[in-house]
Amino acid sequence: MPSLIPFEEITHLFADFEHTAWRLETRRGYATDRAGARYQAFMRGVEPAPEPDHPWNVNVRARAEQGGRFSRVRIFDEPPTAGQRFLMATAAGNVAAGEDIRVLPRAEAERLGLPGFDLWLFDSRVLVRMHIDDTDSTVGVELIENGPEVLDACRARDRAMPVALPTAEVWARVRSSV
Repeated sequence: MPSLIPFEEITHLFADFEHTAWRLETRRGYATDRAGARYQAFMRGVEPAPEPDHPWNVNVRARAEQGGRFSRVRIFDEPPTAGQRFLMATAAGNVAAGEDIRVLPRAEAERLGLPGFDLWLFDSRVLVRMHIDDTDSTVGVELIENGPEVLDACRARDRAMPVALPTAEVWARVRSSV
């Protein structure tokens, strides 16, 4: 078992990275989302309102003004799970803050050989591998700064980003079919 550290120990990377922060999301849902009021409202049919003053969006805007770029690829099932639909519905606020959020069908992610785990990649040099349990809760992260795992994450990003679709485009199709 790798040495895990609490997620809180790497949060400084979101403000300290120099050029890029890239995320791969592979889960069908996240416990933190399901526990929140916005998710509960979404499940009752309430469309989530953007949150421009949320600390995440404030940081994304600040980093973008300094030349930093946040991007992510979310893998989704066909049809998407409730958790995946929630993430698509809430993405507009992140995108408005300056984040590039794209989605990719799970079958395509598998064809591309993308990792089967969530990760963050900072400046193509620092890999944060998320360890998530069967309840979709993060139990810790691995911080990897050298080695083939970092290069593999860079290659995964470079395969995924050009073929993943903008979230808004996919969400418009999904929303009209629900």
